[in-house]
Amino acid sequence: MAGDRSTARMVIDPSFTIADVDDRLYGSFVEHMGRAVYGGMWEPDHATADEDGFRGDVLALVRELAVTTIRYPGGNFVSGYDWEDGVGPRELRPTRLDLAWRSLEPNLIGTDEFIAWARKARVEPMLAVNLGTRGIDAARALVEYCNSPAGTCWADRRAANGHPDPYGVRLWCLGNEMDGPWQIGHKDAAEYGTLAAEAGKAMRVVDPSIELVVCGSSHSRMPTFGAWEDTVLDRAWDVADYISLHSYYDPARYPDLDAYLACSLDLGRMIDGVAAIADGVAARRRSRRRIGLSVDEWNVWYQRGNPDFERTDGAFERAPGIAQDVHNVADALVVGCLIITMLRRADRVRIACLAQLLNTIAPIQTRDRGPAWRQTTFYPFLHASRYGRGTVLRVEVQAGTYRVAEEGEVSLLEATAVHDPDAGTVTIFAVNRGADEMELRTVVRDLPGLAPSEHIVLCDDDLDAANTPPGVDRVLPRILPLLEPDRLVLPPRSWSVVRMTPEGRGT
Repeated sequence: MAGDRSTARMVIDPSFTIADVDDRLYGSFVEHMGRAVYGGMWEPDHATADEDGFRGDVLALVRELAVTTIRYPGGNFVSGYDWEDGVGPRELRPTRLDLAWRSLEPNLIGTDEFIAWARKARVEPMLAVNLGTRGIDAARALVEYCNSPAGTCWADRRAANGHPDPYGVRLWCLGNEMDGPWQIGHKDAAEYGTLAAEAGKAMRVVDPSIELVVCGSSHSRMPTFGAWEDTVLDRAWDVADYISLHSYYDPARYPDLDAYLACSLDLGRMIDGVAAIADGVAARRRSRRRIGLSVDEWNVWYQRGNPDFERTDGAFERAPGIAQDVHNVADALVVGCLIITMLRRADRVRIACLAQLLNTIAPIQTRDRGPAWRQTTFYPFLHASRYGRGTVLRVEVQAGTYRVAEEGEVSLLEATAVHDPDAGTVTIFAVNRGADEMELRTVVRDLPGLAPSEHIVLCDDDLDAANTPPGVDRVLPRILPLLEPDRLVLPPRSWSVVRMTPEGRGT
């Protein structure tokens, strides 16, 4: 009943660590899908547009979000994309049919423009190559275009397009979701693994310094999941630095809120499973190398009943409003749980991309010729990216549980802690899944004088509350008063960030 309070306990000890957080865990994703690029990233007629047509209000929000890496240009889009269409004089670029999202692609934004935008946004680019309708030659040519000094065909083409210096793109995805029947150029695991190995080999001859991500299975419910990863890694082991995981969570798939708030357990199992398969391949090959994981598509996505996926009129239009989901408080809590799940596996998850960044299932929404604003999901990502740098601690949490049919017993508290040894601080990230207030007792070892200095919380009595114009500030983080040094109160159904500093001093 209202007014009840559950209890939980967390032990924090800097001697028990998981791994240092790779900054690229706080990445995102921009695909030529819906209004992510045209109307999100680029709108030359907008009041805030700069000399290149990029929306200044969007760039400001991206910098505020503290995104580190952005994957581009897809996604399903990349499997039918000719990258050469998107470079050179705009007036000579063709308009193409994008079969992935039934859209008209004008190619007004391409590789050069994205790199320019990424530099303004202060993010590292992560480029994907087309292994659907294209292959080895197009992939190695794109690496040459981006990373080679002038003096060769494609590097000279880049220079002629006004960019004499190499871009130095480090991260490359070898295709996208190639086990999905929906994917243009869909392949079986052996076919894809062989192609990825050969494309990666050629790309690395052009630039030996690049890091390569091979495609894992499209999601954990795919019939290919597990067997796909085993075969692909076996075939592409010599070029693979990472293997990808994609995971979306649709609230409509779950029978109730309790089950929805437990969906991060699926991501945890998926990460653990893929890591085990990668280690199994390593053992079979007698290799000491550990493959990293790239969760380069993850988010909440309202897919069921979405008219964007049920169109039968055959129409193609430019930048249709696809998947412009409105995210509420419950969705923000799920995003928080997913972030915590990845942090707790930071020894294997080295890259992650919130999919997507702008308008399409995104934390940042815009209107054409209108405002840009922060969705509820903006804030858990922002807090983690700002404060979740350092070493993830292996915390011990004791809390009550509740039962979910598909999962069994689920903890009321999803939590982790990140230690910044240079600053001497610890940040706790926590989601109270329960309907009651939770009292959290913290036990801190070997960090004398460390105490809470700030408690940031995101919650609302209405879990359906969202930020939509004109009420874009409906759901905002707020600061809760601190109680005893070792005692915190987490509101019902809430996301909490607890900053712990020496003697509780402000940061």
